[in-house]
Amino acid sequence: MNDKEKAKINIEDLIPHQGKMILVDRIVTLEKDYAVTSSTVGKSWPLLTDGGARSLILVELAAQCAGVCNGWGRIQTHGMDSDRMGWLVGVKRAGFKIDIIPFNSKIITRAENTKNYDGLREIESLLKLNNEIIGEVTLQLFQADR
Repeated sequence: MNDKEKAKINIEDLIPHQGKMILVDRIVTLEKDYAVTSSTVGKSWPLLTDGGARSLILVELAAQCAGVCNGWGRIQTHGMDSDRMGWLVGVKRAGFKIDIIPFNSKIITRAENTKNYDGLREIESLLKLNNEIIGEVTLQLFQADR
């Protein structure tokens, strides 16, 4: 798929989330083994408190960015109309440098497949706000055979 065809892909084509649970606003970079996404903290997000979102939401942003990357892999392998079956996700490690992310903050997330074994993947994610790292998350994903 070339860049023009890639530009026609929607976030909904890549991840199993719908409606308000889609926290990714924009796909910045989409490659075989990694993706970069942009998300803006909104008042409809889960895990809200006064002034913003709790930093635990960074785990979900890492998972959705990983979903974008691995959804792209699914489309390349099985085609656009293939099943958007979700993954079981485990958090191996997560560290946050802030407690609350203010409303309207733009978070840039990079998720990369660092290990890939038959149906199991390990993902390293880095999350930034104003070019400063605010979170690092390692996820383990498992997907049963289609």
